[in-house]
Amino acid sequence: MFIDTAKVYVRSGDGGNGAISFRREKYIPLGGPDGGDGGNGGSVILEADSNMTTLLDFAYNKKFIADNGGKGEGSKCYGKSGEDLIIKIPMGTVIRDVETDKIMCDLSHVGDKYTVCRGGKGGKGNVKFCTPTRQAPDFAEPGMPGEERWIKLELKLLADVGLLGFPNVGKSTLLSVVSKARPKIANYHFTTLKPNLGVVSVKGIQPFVIADIPGIIEGAAEGVGLGLDFLRHIERTRILIHVIDISGVEGRDPIEDFNKINEELKKYSVKLWDRPQIIAANKADMLFDEEVFENFKKKLEEMGYNRVFKISAATNQGLEELMKEAAQLLSTIPVQELEIKDEDRYIPEEKRFTYEINEVEEGIFEVSGSFVDRLLNSVNVNDPDSLRYFHKVLRNKGVMDELKEKGIQDGDTVRLNDFEFEFLL
Repeated sequence: MFIDTAKVYVRSGDGGNGAISFRREKYIPLGGPDGGDGGNGGSVILEADSNMTTLLDFAYNKKFIADNGGKGEGSKCYGKSGEDLIIKIPMGTVIRDVETDKIMCDLSHVGDKYTVCRGGKGGKGNVKFCTPTRQAPDFAEPGMPGEERWIKLELKLLADVGLLGFPNVGKSTLLSVVSKARPKIANYHFTTLKPNLGVVSVKGIQPFVIADIPGIIEGAAEGVGLGLDFLRHIERTRILIHVIDISGVEGRDPIEDFNKINEELKKYSVKLWDRPQIIAANKADMLFDEEVFENFKKKLEEMGYNRVFKISAATNQGLEELMKEAAQLLSTIPVQELEIKDEDRYIPEEKRFTYEINEVEEGIFEVSGSFVDRLLNSVNVNDPDSLRYFHKVLRNKGVMDELKEKGIQDGDTVRLNDFEFEFLL
């Protein structure tokens, strides 16, 4: 089974909480704070693997969650960091963020890596909050939460040459003859339902990878038939071999077929349409009038296509010349990375803890948001030292000034989740 798209859930580990601990040993009754920091959460990392050819593994396993960081302990012991989760994917896989449909990365080389979710940072232990005026802090910092998201994996085959043409023109037969690939071959439309790769190795030329892609039909650029699946897999190819049935046994017009295929390429991507093409007029062994090919070649040359070969995949006619021409053309075209437009590129947002202020009732102002949750988790509101630190953070973050701008009065109530205090100017 060939799977070329998959949707999976990934989550990095949470950072471990910092410890609240005080040194209490014999003869050292007041040894001071010694709570250690929490460990960092594990990240989720994607890595390109040359031994994988499909996304089949992700059809059965759709959730990947990294380890959390360990919590800090006394004696200034740090928590253990969570182990990174490395997910192997095939080379040539493009990763998209499902929520925005933007491209996060393109892993096209062996060993390419991308951190799709970063682990949460471990929280600081209470020893880190010790100052000359606050010598026994009774609070610590919680670990930062990990990231989570749904991502879409799209496999785009890494082939040098792509075979294109209508169904049943002989692409699979051509691939089986020029390489050791063994695609399914039969005399009906859409025999090829999945891409097939083969390595062409002809004496005297540099080997190259050729891909036989499911046949294209009119409307492919809009998703008709196997259209978008087909077009996605030829994006990376450097040249195209356009296979045409020159025999006309099915009553098709070769020039009309040629123009229709190129029109679909142009609709999908002008750059794909502009890629060098070698035209292979196949099934020449079934051609009874040689003038049919000559007229076909003449018309294509008038359109600017000068690489036209008469071949027969069934009898091997003209195949060596065709492959040598493909190899020579490849030697003049450098390997290019898949181009990602700026508007399609995913830009990660900086992780910030935010808040908002609303007057929920007369004289009651509510502060809510991720900043509030994190602040309340890091303090002990029942401890005077910790409470002073709490108010200092509110002042430093501008919460107090914003409350004044909202019209808060002396004696009004400020509510943060289930904790309330009286506001004093």
